[in-house]
Amino acid sequence: METLREYYKSLNNKKVAFIGLGVSHSQLIEKFLGYGSKVTICDKKEIEELNIPLNMFYFSNLSFSLGSDYLKGLENYDIIFRSPGVEFTKPEIQDAVKLGICVTSEIEEFFKLCPCKIIGITGSDGKTTTSSLIYKILNDYGHRVWLGGNIGKPMLPIIDEIKKDDLAVVELSSFQLISMKSSPYISVITNITPNHLDHHKDMNEYIDAKRNIIKFQKHNSIAVLNIKNEITASMRGEVIGELREFGLPTSQNGAYTLDKDLFSTYMGKNSKVFNMYDIKLKGNHNFENIEAAYLATRSLVSTESFISSVASFKPVEHRIEFVSKIDGVEWYNDSIATTPSRTIAGLRSFDRKVILIAGGSDKGLSFDSLAKCADEHVKTIILMGITSKKILDALSEVKSEINVVHAGNMSEAVRKARENSIMGDIVLLSPASPSFDMYANFEERGRHFKKLVLEMSNE
Repeated sequence: METLREYYKSLNNKKVAFIGLGVSHSQLIEKFLGYGSKVTICDKKEIEELNIPLNMFYFSNLSFSLGSDYLKGLENYDIIFRSPGVEFTKPEIQDAVKLGICVTSEIEEFFKLCPCKIIGITGSDGKTTTSSLIYKILNDYGHRVWLGGNIGKPMLPIIDEIKKDDLAVVELSSFQLISMKSSPYISVITNITPNHLDHHKDMNEYIDAKRNIIKFQKHNSIAVLNIKNEITASMRGEVIGELREFGLPTSQNGAYTLDKDLFSTYMGKNSKVFNMYDIKLKGNHNFENIEAAYLATRSLVSTESFISSVASFKPVEHRIEFVSKIDGVEWYNDSIATTPSRTIAGLRSFDRKVILIAGGSDKGLSFDSLAKCADEHVKTIILMGITSKKILDALSEVKSEINVVHAGNMSEAVRKARENSIMGDIVLLSPASPSFDMYANFEERGRHFKKLVLEMSNE
C-alpha cells in the first residue's frame, strides 16, 4: 500500500521518543529502529527494571532517557509516541503539543494507516467481552478479522498484513481515546460509569475521552450506544451517522432483551432474534454486551451464524469465570472487577446471596452503591487491601448486617471463604478495586485466586 510505504520511508533519520516501554511499544520500537529512526526509550524505570529484548541493543540508533527526568528534552524530537499508561495531560507532553511536535500513539497511527474498516469498542465495563464476542461473530461467519488494542495486542506492528476487505476489531480505553482525532467506522460504547478517577482530572475528562470514539465519525458511520446508561444515552444527539441503540425496547433502531429473549428493532418493528437461556455468559450485564455485539455485526453476518457464535462463546478469563466446585461450593473468578459498578453487575448475576472477596488498591471511587447492593446479594464479605476500610464504612452507613471477615492476603481470604461456606454456597472474587497494592494487574490476581482454589480441589 502506497501510504504505508511512504510512512515507513518518512521514518528514516527521524528522532522518535517512545514514552513508556509497554506492550504497545516493544514491537513497534524494533520496527522503527529497522526503518532508520533515531529512537529514544523514555521511561521512569531504570534500565535493569525494563524488559528490553536483547536484539534491540545491536542497534546503534537506540538511546535511553530513564529515571525521574525521563520526560526531559521532549522538545528535541520529531515524533513522540505516548504509551496509554502515561497521562496525555502531563505538562511536558502538553508543552511538546504546543510546540507543534507530533505527539501520537500506536493506536492513533494505526487509525491513520489502517486500510480496512475498524469496529471500535469502549466502555467502563464490558468492553473486552464485547470486543471478543464481536471478533468471534465476524470470524465464525468467514470474515478475515483482526483483534487488538487495549485487549493487549498492538495493531500497528501487524498493519502490513491487513488487507482492504478485512475487518479490525479494536478495544479502546479512555487512556487511548483522550488524544485521538479519528473515530472508527462502527463505534460501540457499552456504558460509562465512574472509573479511573486516579488517572483523569475529573469525571468530565473521563467522559470526554470516551466521547472521542464517536466525535470524529463520518456520515456513513455507525454508532452503537447503551440507552439504559444515562451518560451514553445523553450522547445520542452527537451521533453523526447511523444510531443504533440497545438496552431498552423504546428504540426505533436497536436491540433489547426481555425474559432472556433478544429482540431486534428496525424502523419501529420488533422481531425476536433468539432465546439466550442456554448461553455460557452469566449475568444480565452480559445481555447488554450481546445486544451491543448484535448491533455492531447485524449488517455483516447472518442471524443464524450470529446465534451459533453467541451460543458457543465462552466467558473471557477473569470475568465471572467458573473455577471449581468443591464440597458443593462454587468458586468464581471476577478479578476484572476493579470498580464498584463492575462488582454490582457480578453480584446481580447470581440467584442467591454469595460470599464475596473484595478490596484492593484505591482509585478514588465511592463504595456507597456497592454497599446497598451487597446488603441484598452478599451473606459474608471478606475484605482485604487498602480499600477494606472504605468498603466497611460504606456498609456501616447502610446499617448492613452482612458477616464481615478480614484477611491480610489472597491466601488467607480463600481459606476464610472456605471456612465460612457451606454446601450450596457461591464464593465470588469480585474486588471492586484495582490490584496494585498486592499484584501487578488484575490478571495476576485472578490467576493466583484460581491457583489457590484449584489446590484446594486437589486436596
